[in-house]
Amino acid sequence: MKRLWAPWRLKFIQGKNSGCVFCAVQKETDGPGNLVIFRSERCFVILNRYPYTTGHLMVVAGEHSASFEDLDAGTRSDMMELVTRAVVVLRSVYHPDAFNVGANIGAAAGAGITGHIHIHVVPRWTGDANFMLTLAETKVMPEALEDTYARLRTAWES
Repeated sequence: MKRLWAPWRLKFIQGKNSGCVFCAVQKETDGPGNLVIFRSERCFVILNRYPYTTGHLMVVAGEHSASFEDLDAGTRSDMMELVTRAVVVLRSVYHPDAFNVGANIGAAAGAGITGHIHIHVVPRWTGDANFMLTLAETKVMPEALEDTYARLRTAWES
């Protein structure tokens, strides 16, 4: 599969806090434009703009730090609580068969945003890799990102 490299990712990699999409999003009003589902005191939950599957969320530290060891214990704890809540909400809305949960720390690990730690929560279904991805390196999303946002935001609030 071809990796999606958006211009903001390239700009971000060039310098700490310079063009960091996660730092920028924290200054915006939440809504379909910035895809923030929920904010806690220390972290926030956001839809991935380039999702692997429908419902692909990220739990992001509010602080601009590259790795878990740079965060205080309260922030790390908050991140894990939000990961757990994300799994609960995604189960209730999409009924996935399984999840991938993890963080790519550093460029060599595959991180597209290397300077701001975040955890991916990816719902998975048996057989969710289809011929389009395998043969054509094209992903077909069954739902528009705006619809996913509306469904998850409503479920998160209830």
